[in-house]
Amino acid sequence: MLLPIFLIAQNEYPSFSSDELIKIEKQHGMITKNRVLDYEENVRQFQELPKEKQILFVNRYLNQLLPKYDDENQQTTDYWETPKEFLITGYGDCEDYAIIKYYTLIKLGLNEKDLFLTKVYEKNKGGYHMVLSYFKNTNSSPLILDNLSFRVLPLEQRIDLQADVFIGISGVYRLNNKNTLLPLKKLDKKFQELQRKIIKEQKN
Repeated sequence: MLLPIFLIAQNEYPSFSSDELIKIEKQHGMITKNRVLDYEENVRQFQELPKEKQILFVNRYLNQLLPKYDDENQQTTDYWETPKEFLITGYGDCEDYAIIKYYTLIKLGLNEKDLFLTKVYEKNKGGYHMVLSYFKNTNSSPLILDNLSFRVLPLEQRIDLQADVFIGISGVYRLNNKNTLLPLKKLDKKFQELQRKIIKEQKN
């Protein structure tokens, strides 16, 4: 069953109520509350920018949050944090950066159909990594927002990366050599779990 993902975008997620901010300060301290407020203020400022600069500024701003592996941060492996969890903990793994960038850009008005959490293989270091892909135009190389780089470049210029799968609201895809997304399956289990957590956050 498909979750009502469109509700998340319409609700301007992530945003924090005054009650949430009071709770955050009480449970996590003033530094955490200030981090959340700083995020909200920067997103408000980004709203005045053209789309191309929004992408650059979101990537640069969120890359300033510190990386931390899942087994250190959440005491589990391959845990996908919601953007609210990421902002409250102040740490994240590569997928957590991709996720918060995904929702921040949707919050700024980009079409969620053009954004994909993207699993890539790092050719130089070896091993898999996750980034966010933005398809500005059909059949063009997507722009890559990477927590390991402050530059936003087309995938074709990221010779260090080999794209594996693209995960979005419409399903899971692979990219062919013509920059066309080819469907693999309709749902991704981890993405659906993330959606359920976010919907639960909105209800609380």
